[in-house]
Amino acid sequence: MKIYFTRHGQNDWNAANKVCGANDIPLNETGKLQAEALALEVANKGDIDIIVTSPLLRAMETAEIVSSMIKKPIIVDKRFTEWNYGKYEGVDRHGTYEEGRLQFQEAKLEFAVRIGETGESLLQLSHRVYSALDDIKSRLDGNTILIVAHGGVCRVIETYVHDMSPNDFLGHISKHCVLRCIEL
Repeated sequence: MKIYFTRHGQNDWNAANKVCGANDIPLNETGKLQAEALALEVANKGDIDIIVTSPLLRAMETAEIVSSMIKKPIIVDKRFTEWNYGKYEGVDRHGTYEEGRLQFQEAKLEFAVRIGETGESLLQLSHRVYSALDDIKSRLDGNTILIVAHGGVCRVIETYVHDMSPNDFLGHISKHCVLRCIEL
């Protein structure tokens, strides 16, 4: 089974280097252009049967732009919602230690601790993403799937099929609307 996955197009918080997480921020103009370019790439591949997306606006808008070009159905799965980063939501990624940047990076590796005190642990995020992938394997086998999700979720999708050291995990960046593929 082939599963393509991608991070949504850019939004204003991404452009400002703010931690976005579970906040529901729509695409900006750059993000819409990125989604259109993704739609062309997906159309040229010609093998997507179903699009599965996070319910957050930026992912939904990206999925809808792709769907409108390739005329394939969209399934919304809340398990692909971005990692809830708790108190780090809205923090400037390029700020000082006191503003949360280094604390945020370090907190991502505390797999059994809720990030930002009120967010999700990496263990919780991984459980929901892995269960969604397991369901796709069992319910949609025989189809080629496109998952439109988020940076943190895409990082976890990578760990579903590839082992990552903590440094690899932290260093793995999913660029906006770059198509990746895994075989299950």
